[in-house]
Amino acid sequence: MKRETGRYEVAVAGGETVRAFVPHPLPPENPAIDLSGSIGERLRMAEHSLGRLELAGAMVPNLDWFIYAFVRKEAVISSQIEGTQATLVDLLTYEAAEPSANPAAPTADVQEVCNYIDALHYARAELANPYAPPLSMRLLNGTHERLMRGVRGATKLPGELRRSQNWIGGTRPGNAAFVPSPPHLLPDVLSPLERYIHADDDLPPLIRAGLLHVQFETIHPYLDGNGRIGRLLVSLLLEHWKLLTKPLLYLSLFFKRHRSEYYRRLNAVRMEGDWEGWLDYFLHGVATIAEEAVGGARDLFTLVGTDRGRLMERDDASVAALRLFEALPRSPIISTATVMNALAVSRPTAGRAIDTLLAAGVLIETTGRRRDRSFAYDSYLKRLREGTELVEL
Repeated sequence: MKRETGRYEVAVAGGETVRAFVPHPLPPENPAIDLSGSIGERLRMAEHSLGRLELAGAMVPNLDWFIYAFVRKEAVISSQIEGTQATLVDLLTYEAAEPSANPAAPTADVQEVCNYIDALHYARAELANPYAPPLSMRLLNGTHERLMRGVRGATKLPGELRRSQNWIGGTRPGNAAFVPSPPHLLPDVLSPLERYIHADDDLPPLIRAGLLHVQFETIHPYLDGNGRIGRLLVSLLLEHWKLLTKPLLYLSLFFKRHRSEYYRRLNAVRMEGDWEGWLDYFLHGVATIAEEAVGGARDLFTLVGTDRGRLMERDDASVAALRLFEALPRSPIISTATVMNALAVSRPTAGRAIDTLLAAGVLIETTGRRRDRSFAYDSYLKRLREGTELVEL
């Protein structure tokens, strides 16, 4: 039975008359979502994988730098989906610049990734603040304002709902792949979305997160940045509903790998009411990325543990060299100046610490210069940047 998921309203965009889609409130009805078959099995696998990821997060020796790495990887990939051309190495190289050296301003692409990190930190801080508003459009508006600050799209109402008709795909409104709700109806569709976040519902939280992501993307409430906020919403929901106590799961890598299917599944919900097809895809993504994150955490900590042991066996392993090594997972690209600043040591001491890590095979020199050299924890970066390479999309 084909399910109706919304209705159409006549709207004007770019001087053309179009049919804009207005989604019905969640949860889906007529028929309701059936969890007894393959979707139920997908759900059990995804929940099991999330549990393994939560356990992995509880067992790692240093969760802070694990989160540091994963947040930056997600920021890069989510931005790449929207056309940003910055890589993880671009971001880390910019972050490694010595503040007192008056470094050049970041490129526009790197700034977009930095904005994403700032937006995520803001949203998580608001969720953790007992005096702040709950997860709502007000919180998402504040997140969006930080995401779009000073970058392309900065003129498109950062932090504000759109006041004009937008469209997705095509060269003009008349041949668009999809036309979201008219701006005057945004309050009518966003209020139910907010209520559903906090409603008592028999559907499991993972299912609800998948439904809310599609609903947000279908409404497309901003003139720009909807995709990044919609993907971030999933991570916030998992933390808000206590499925994960830390932000360890990000689905942008899965969506990037299977981009065409992602858009096809979204359209199938709108055009055919195929929520089950979307949920099968979404839950498969949750299980896949959670298992990869568990494996990634294991590999990274094995690598760091092995390298730490090799360094401590060296006769020239000074306190400064060991302190520098422990800082590398949060700063895998360094210079003499940044080491001096981070460890509060003199230039000769910083230089000797770097030389020790070079001799141990932990660091490599990346510039080929005699002055103003940079160094990288290369084996660590190789594992971390998997999936963040620029590819033709």
